[in-house]
Amino acid sequence: MALTSLSRFSEITTRIFENKKLLRSVSPVTRWLHLSPEFSMKANILFIHRWRLYRHIGRATRQSVPRLKQFSTCSSLLQTPAAHVPGTLQQELDPFKLAEPDLINLYSDIKKELSTQSNHLGCISSYYFDGHGKAFRPVMVVLMARALNYHIFESSRLLETQHRMAIIAEMIHTASLVHDDVIDTSDTRRGKSSVNVLWGQKKAILAGDFILAQAARILAQLDNEDVVHLLAQVLIDLVQGEFMQMSSSDDETERFNLYLKKTFKKTASLTAYTCKAAAVLGGANDTLQEMAFQYGRNVGIAFQLIDDYLDFMASQSELGKPTAADLRLGLATAPVLYASQRFPELKPMIARRFCKLGDVEKAYEAVHKSDGLAHTKRLARNHCNEALSHISILTDSVEKRALMSVIEKVLERSK
Repeated sequence: MALTSLSRFSEITTRIFENKKLLRSVSPVTRWLHLSPEFSMKANILFIHRWRLYRHIGRATRQSVPRLKQFSTCSSLLQTPAAHVPGTLQQELDPFKLAEPDLINLYSDIKKELSTQSNHLGCISSYYFDGHGKAFRPVMVVLMARALNYHIFESSRLLETQHRMAIIAEMIHTASLVHDDVIDTSDTRRGKSSVNVLWGQKKAILAGDFILAQAARILAQLDNEDVVHLLAQVLIDLVQGEFMQMSSSDDETERFNLYLKKTFKKTASLTAYTCKAAAVLGGANDTLQEMAFQYGRNVGIAFQLIDDYLDFMASQSELGKPTAADLRLGLATAPVLYASQRFPELKPMIARRFCKLGDVEKAYEAVHKSDGLAHTKRLARNHCNEALSHISILTDSVEKRALMSVIEKVLERSK
C-alpha cells in the first residue's frame, strides 16, 4: 500500500514539474532535489500539498475557471484585481487608476510617519503631501512590483514591503524638492507658495532633512540590507547630481554627457533604484532586477527630458512654476544644447550661465527657432523605446501593459 501511494505521489509531482509555468516559481535547488534519487517521501507529500493549493486557487484549471482575484497584502488598502483573463484587457489603460487602490492612502500614511510632537515641524514637512502631486514614482514602484510578482508567482498582489517602498520613493522625491526650492530660491511649487517662502530657508532645510530621516527609518524597518544599499545610492546620486548641476564644462561635447549624467543622478536614479528595490523585495533574480533598474532608469531620463521640453512649451499655469526657469537659473538643458548646434552664439551664453542682461530672452528665442525641442522629444522617445524593450521579458499582464502605458503618459504629459 505504501509503495502504491509513493508511486502515485511521484506520478503527481512529475506532472507538476512538467508544467513550465509552475517551474518559473520553483527555485533551482528545489528542482535539483526533485530529480535527486534521495528525494524523500516527506518532500513528495510537501509537493502534493503545494499542488493542491495551486489547483484550489484556480491555476490548474485556468482555461475553464476564471482566475480568482488576488489582493494587496496591505490591509489598509482597497483591493484590486491581480490580472484579467486574456482577451479582456482594455486597449487604453490608465496606470494611475490601476495603481490608485494600492496608493489611495499614500499621503495620509506619509503624514502619519511625519507626525511629531512638534506640530510646527509636522506641518512644514507635510506641506507638499497634499495630494496634488503626480505620485509618478510610487505608481512606477507599485506597477513594477505587481508585474514582477505576476511574472514570478502568477499572483500580482502587492507585498507590504513593496508598498512601503512606494512610500519611501515619494518621501525621498519630495524631500529633494524641498531642498531644491531652497537651492534655487524658488517662489512656487505645484501652483502654490514654496516651503522656503512660507517658513524660510532654515526651516525648509530642516523639514527636508526630517522627511529623509523618516524615510530612512521606514527603510531600516524593511530589514533588507540589499535594499538599504540601493536607496543609499539614491541619496548619494542626488547630492552628486546637484553638485554636477552647479558646475559646467568648456568642452561642448562633454557638456551634453554631463547633462545626461546629471539627469540620471538627480531624477532617474530614484526611479531606477526603487524599481530595482521592489524586484529585490519580491525575490526576483538578477536578470529581473536589472530589467527593473533599466526600465526605471530610461523612463526617469525620459521624464526629465520632457520636463525640460515643457519648460519651453507649457504655460506657467500648466507647470505650476515659471517657464524658462532653468535658463533663469543658468542651466543649459537638452533643448538649449541642441539649439547651440545651429546657433553658435548660444555657446558663450551657456559658458557664462546666461548671466548677462538679455541672455535668457535670446536663448529662449533661439530654442524656438531651432530644432532643439524636436531633438529633445526624439531623445525622450528613444529612452522610452529602450524601456519598452527591457520589460518585453515580462509575462503579459494588466500590470505589464500599465507599465507600457506609463511610457506614453510620460511622452504625452503637459505638466
